[in-house]
Parts: sequence; structure tokens; C-alpha cells
Amino acid sequence: MIAEPDGPEDRLRRFATIWSRAVFPVTSTSLTRPEFEERLLPLARRLSEALRARAFDAEAAKAVGAALVDAHCTDPDALSASLDCVDAYLVLYCGEDGPQEDLRTRCSRLQHAMAAGYAQALRARTLAEQEAIAQAALQAQGVVAQALHASEARFRAVFEGAAIGIGIADLEGNVLQINGAMMRMFGGGEQTVRGRNVREWTHAEDAPQVWKLYEELVRGEREHYHVEKAFYRPDGTVLWTNLTVSLLRDADGRPQYQLALMEDTTERRLLNLRLRYEATHDALTGLPNRTLFFERLEKVLAAGKEQRFGLCYLDLDGFKTINDSLGHAAGDRLLVEVADRLQSCATAPGEMVARLGGDEFVALTTGPDTRREVDDLAARIMNALITPVRIDGRELTVRGSIGIVEGAAGERSAAEVLRSADITMYRAKSAGGNRFELADAEADARAITRHGLTTALPAALERGEFFIEYQPLVHLGDGSVRGAEALVRWLHPQHGVLGPDRFIPLAERTGLIVPLGRWVLEHSVRQARAWRERNGETTPLRINVNLSPCQLTHPGLVQDTVDILERAGVEPEALCLEVTESALIGADDDLLKPLRRLAEMGVDIALDDFGTGYSNLANLRRLPVSVLKLDRSFTQSMQQFPADPVDLKIVEGIVSLAHSLDLAVTVEGVETGAQAEQLRILGCDTAQGWYYARPGPPERLHELAMADATG
Repeated sequence: MIAEPDGPEDRLRRFATIWSRAVFPVTSTSLTRPEFEERLLPLARRLSEALRARAFDAEAAKAVGAALVDAHCTDPDALSASLDCVDAYLVLYCGEDGPQEDLRTRCSRLQHAMAAGYAQALRARTLAEQEAIAQAALQAQGVVAQALHASEARFRAVFEGAAIGIGIADLEGNVLQINGAMMRMFGGGEQTVRGRNVREWTHAEDAPQVWKLYEELVRGEREHYHVEKAFYRPDGTVLWTNLTVSLLRDADGRPQYQLALMEDTTERRLLNLRLRYEATHDALTGLPNRTLFFERLEKVLAAGKEQRFGLCYLDLDGFKTINDSLGHAAGDRLLVEVADRLQSCATAPGEMVARLGGDEFVALTTGPDTRREVDDLAARIMNALITPVRIDGRELTVRGSIGIVEGAAGERSAAEVLRSADITMYRAKSAGGNRFELADAEADARAITRHGLTTALPAALERGEFFIEYQPLVHLGDGSVRGAEALVRWLHPQHGVLGPDRFIPLAERTGLIVPLGRWVLEHSVRQARAWRERNGETTPLRINVNLSPCQLTHPGLVQDTVDILERAGVEPEALCLEVTESALIGADDDLLKPLRRLAEMGVDIALDDFGTGYSNLANLRRLPVSVLKLDRSFTQSMQQFPADPVDLKIVEGIVSLAHSLDLAVTVEGVETGAQAEQLRILGCDTAQGWYYARPGPPERLHELAMADATG
């Protein structure tokens, strides 16, 4: 059957495609994803017919649920994903023009019937297989026991070739046998491990429950346990492992041996620690960065009102002049010297110095009497800046303006404290600089009131003062333009062109980010359609649009995106939505659900600013992302030759991790050809930056794409 574009059969096929994409990753089938889609197509048709039937047919939906079990969709996530797809897309693609409220009610009843049919079929299948499983388990247990107890040769054949470390000890903890992998982990001969007692392997970083679990196992009270554990090697270095210890019983069920399986995680741990350090420390000065400072400040503010804090927000006076006249290298050396001096000022317990960015630093102190301590800290900072800094034979005078905030914890958020300190710092700078001022609530309120951009935002959207520039996304392999990132600008009547950093935070606070984001998405998708019509299908260009955290929680995100794509006649595959790493740190399933639905439709999801926050890398597997966008901080060191080999290793490791998870890698901030070539060698897929083009009007991207197409 040939499906008419956007006809009933075409829409049914799109529903089946989305369903198969959602369920296939948790299916134990030997089919390919397209073959699995073909298997789901008749089930989708049956649900579609049941949705629009005159009389409700529960048996049809029960049969669909049972058919999922027959298709090896026995993982509980498969049922959950199927019900989510039916809930989100069945009415959308198969309801045609019927009454929406009635269709939604019918759809809910179909989901209940599907779940019932699935559960009934799975229960029957489980009961039928239980006997076979039990027999197989008994046979496997017999084979293991025979290999261990009957023949030393067979024991070595089973265990010696394993890639992970394996050891056998008796119940007193005496090590009896180890394999070659374990011997290599400890870095010594077999006798350095064999003959020792397990209880000798204590380590200062052992979790409290490690030895409790061990004692329970050797007493026969538990069959196994799994922990992360460190060991001291004979040379004094530390071996970090994922350790699983199991109890082996004899033929009569009595505990006889303990079996340890050990995976060496030392390098992985060191890489994670390095990534964590890079994500939380400033690359230039080595000071904690904004991320780590906010973590510390939030902990202090959450400690309760009995805890007090004092914060000094420092901005150097005239730093831009030094940068412009002497160059960025001299400016960087000045910042390093200032950072060293600030660290020498904050050495007491509870004190911390961080660089927020540019020439902005903060110093934090905590304790019972921070009113006096923060004044002393600010005075020490001002005194530390008095001595000139000598750079390239020049003596540079350094001055700074400091805003001070002091108070009890629990009264304000970290963002509010920092905003108050920022406003106060600018008050000190406006008063002539080279001084410090104490925050004043009334002065803060006046400064915020003067910020007229907030009130001007809604009218600006209505008057059409926003426009979009596009920065090309270039394939590192062949240099071709693959698409562009849409970057919104505000043409303000008084202030001229404003970048997103000036008004996006205001839009997020006022809630205007949702209609503004919808406007950006609609105009960007329309532009993608215009490029396709001008360039032809041979050079399709993908459009990348940023999503703010506020948009992620808006209930209309999925429907708005579907409507915009369908009105423009643009396929979902032509759209990539960029979400910052910080927005997804610790995200729960409710927050991720809209992104999963969009990904199931074919929309790419990119994890933007990757590496600027601290994220558990294991969480990447559960995020519905297909692209990692490395932050420009990873490419800065590559502007110099030779590049830092440690930085290269980190980028190489991230690219390898991403590709192993089927994620593409885009790099931001490419400014030189050397950077581009190095990133290509490291395996990055696409890049953007001033080396290729600054953000500009859509016509420029069309010209670049056509230049590629014509060679």
C-alpha cells in the first residue's frame, strides 16, 4: 500500500516508527529496528481501528499487549514505553478529526486493556518457563562445583583466562588461588597476594559497610555483595576496583569458599576525578570556578540561620584597558598573579576564593561573627592589590572594587546573594573604584528597578524587535556546512543589538522565555524549509535551536514542536534541540519525558556546554541525547602549539565515550585552523566557531552551503 503524504496510512506509519524507536532499545529481539517496526505496524493498525471503532473493544487492546510479549518485549520498560507512546501519539496520529475528549477517554481505556493483556501473557509465559529455568540453574551449579572441587586443571581452564581478576579464599580469609589478571592488578608476583589474609586489605577510604558485609558473607548470612574498594599495592600505589564477593557452598549447602571478582577501575576513577576537577576549577588560575563556588555557597546557605556568611565580590578596575593595550597574554598573567594574592588572603577555616570569569573573583567566609571577618577579608584583599604587578618589564598598578554581602544563612538563595554582591560591587565602581561597599537592600532594589530591560521584554516581542542570526555547523571530515545554530538577538531602540546573555535570563525570570522560545523555534524551522527549497534535497541543512530549562518544564513543548514542524513541512530529523548540561543534571523521568518523546519522533537532542558542570557520566546512557556539544573551554588550549597533552587526552576520552554510546560530538569555539585539524584527528564530528564564520544572516549560510555544493 502506497501511503499518501500526511494521509491516514502515512500517519499510522509515523506512529509505528515512533513506537519502534521507543521500545526497540529494551527489546530482546534478533530483528533489526526497521524489521521490528514492520512487526509493530499491524499492532498499531489494530489500536488505530480500536480507537475509532463505534463500540469499545477491550479484547483488541489485550491482544496487542499479548503480542508485545510474543515479540520478546518482556522488559518492564518495554510496556512503560509502549503505554507512553500510545498516550502521547495515538490520538495525535490516528484520531483524525474525531472529538478529542472522547478519543482521549477511549485511548486511556485502551492503555488499561493493553497493560492487562501484557500482564496476563507475561504471567503465562513466566509460569511455563519457570521449570526449565530451575533445571538449568541446578545444572549450572553442578558444573561450577565440579570445576572447582573435582579438578585443579579444570579450575584453571575456567578461571585463568578471564579478563577480570578472580581469587579464591577460605572462610578464614586466607587467599588460596588467584588468576593472572588479579596478579597483574596488584603489580607483583603471585606470592604477594596468595597466602595473605583478606582482612589485611583494609584501606583508609573503605566504606563503613564493607567489612560488615564481609563478615555476614563468611558467616553464611548472605550469598554475595558488591562494593567499590581500594587496595594498597606492594609499591604503595592504590588500586581501585569494583569488587564482587560471592559465597561458594559444598554439595551439602555448607559454606566452603569465598570467590572474589575484581575489575580494575583506577584509570576510570582518575579520569573522572580529572573531569570533575576540570569542570569545577578555572583553567587559567587553578581557582575554583563558578560551578564549585555555587555548590559551596548553596551548602553554606542551607546550613540554617545559626550559620552566618560573608561574601566579597571583586572586579578589577581598568582591566579591559590592560587587555586592549598589552594583549590577552599579559592580561592572563595579571589574572594569575591576582589569583595567587587572593588565595594568600583567604587561608582561615571556612574561607574560599573563586574566579567567576573574566576579571571577577569572589571570596567567601563563614563562621559565627562574619560581620567583622568579612570586613577584615576585604581589607586584606585591598592591601594585597596595592603592590604593582611586574609583567614584561612593566609595573602594572592593580586596583579593584568590592561588593560585600553579609548575613544569616537560609534567608536568601545563592543567586540572590551573588546578585546583591554584584550590584554592590558596581556601586563601589561607580563611586570611583578602588574601594569596597557593604550591600544595602534599598540600593539593591533601586538598581533592579532601573533595569528597564525586564519591563521592555514583552512589548519587544510584540513589536518584532527580535531577530535571528545563524552560525554554521561544519563537518570536520570534509569541511561541508551541515546546518546552523539559531542565535536570537534583540534590536533594542536605545541600547542597540543585545546578545542573548543580556535578556535570556530576564526572559526566564519573567516567564517570557516560553513565547520567545516558541517564536525562535518557528522562525528557525521556517528558515530551514527556505534553505531546503533554495539548496535542493542534495544539501539538506539542519537547524539547531536552544531550549532553556524553563521551556523543558512547559507542558506544551512537545505539541508546539510537532505543530511547528508540520505547518512548515519540515521533517523532525532536520531539527536539533540543544539543552545545557546543567539543566539535565539530576533530571528526573518527568523532566526527561518530553525530550524522550521528541527524540522518538526523530528530533535530535544535543547536550550543550558539556564539561562545564559536574555530571555523572553514567547518566548519559539514560538521557535521550544524540549529540554532545563540548564547551569552548576544551578547545582554548589547542590555540597554542603544542597543545596540552592532558587536555588532548581528556577530549579524546570524551569523544571515545560519546561514540561508544552512539553520540555525535560537536565542538564550540573553534577559532584557528590548528584547532580544527586537531579536533578532526581526535574524532570530533562537527564544529562551529569564528574560524568558520561568525553568526550572521541566513543568506550568508546559504552562500556557504552553495559554495560547498559547487566545490
